[in-house]
Amino acid sequence: MEFRIPYGHSYLPVQIPDDVSVDIIKAPDTPRAKDPLGVVQNALENLLGESTWSDFAGAKSVGIAVNDKTRPVPHQHLLPPLFEKLAEVGISDEAVTLYIAGGSHPPMTPVEYPVILPDDVLQRFTVISHDAEDPQSSVYLGETSRGTPIWANRCYLQSDLKIVIGNIEPHQFVGFSGGVKSAAIGLAGIETINRNHALLTQPDSQLGEYKINPARQDVEEIGQKIGVHLALNAILNQHKQIVYALAGDPIAVMRSGVSRSQQVCQVAVSQKYGLTIVSPGGYPKDINVYQSQKGLAHAAQVTRRGGTIILVAACPEGSGSPHYEDWAEGKTSYAEVIQKFQEEGFRIGPHKAYQIARDASQFRLKLYSKMKPNLARKLLLEPVEDLQTAVDSALVDLGQGELVAVLPHAASTIPYLS
Repeated sequence: MEFRIPYGHSYLPVQIPDDVSVDIIKAPDTPRAKDPLGVVQNALENLLGESTWSDFAGAKSVGIAVNDKTRPVPHQHLLPPLFEKLAEVGISDEAVTLYIAGGSHPPMTPVEYPVILPDDVLQRFTVISHDAEDPQSSVYLGETSRGTPIWANRCYLQSDLKIVIGNIEPHQFVGFSGGVKSAAIGLAGIETINRNHALLTQPDSQLGEYKINPARQDVEEIGQKIGVHLALNAILNQHKQIVYALAGDPIAVMRSGVSRSQQVCQVAVSQKYGLTIVSPGGYPKDINVYQSQKGLAHAAQVTRRGGTIILVAACPEGSGSPHYEDWAEGKTSYAEVIQKFQEEGFRIGPHKAYQIARDASQFRLKLYSKMKPNLARKLLLEPVEDLQTAVDSALVDLGQGELVAVLPHAASTIPYLS
């Protein structure tokens, strides 16, 4: 039997013998909205929470946080209805600035802006890419109740109306993305991101957990301190198509959106697997190792200890983090990575090496990618030259009666043991 695995902008075929039992772990095939622009317009006409458009009328400056190239946010559907609504309440194009909220990712360059924003948007509005490591661009706002120092983009903070755009989807330790996260993390200083992400070691910082998730609730506190007024979020199906759109008060949007995202993304499995073939979901989920790691984390939920995980991720941009890559230099084992990380304390970049080591140390992890083998090995990832050969070899190691799992859209799927 042949299976097609998302890989970059395309798919790769994998053959598995008919006498081997295979489970395809993917969320329900939720149909896309027939009129995505209409769905977004309806959300903007029916704001959740207590916000009303009259509250925002005549704002002299508007800051809109938009996600960078690592997130498949459908800006072409979300932004035009929003701009129409802003114009209706008397806000001019000149008053609007879009801030590319990349968090700790390297800032996007103007040449890259068309990757995420339509040409007419780039011609009409000012666009600024946030740099988390530029201390001059951020302002200190105090601490959260969990001790996270809040540094936020200076110019965004000065906006009369602060808006966030994004998707609500599963996140491996914040539980769910969406809501204020685009500003609270995307437009934060590096110290804020470090301290918030350090909460990933807490037991309740889990995939698919929202209400009691310390990392997510810390994000909510940061967003409240920043003063985000309005969230416009989409929920996408496995084909990156809009299913739902929600707009309004950020907390109200999350409370409504999380349950809808669970309906779209969750899938129960009855057992763990001896071999899991996993893709983060293709571009942009597999743009680099930094993003592709999320696919590994989700696959680890349903793979037995000692089993094999084959991660199929193009990673055309390599590691995705110079801090991660530099820190990994010279490390020779997952045990050393875990020990050094715990001794040195949490840091963005090295945390990615820790997350991979935490999961990969329990399995036999193999990587099929476009990266050079020496870079993969530097990151303690075992590269394979031929995907089919790697699969055939792993099948030989399966125990009697063990099943194989194919997880084609791992980054946007919440697999759990029923």
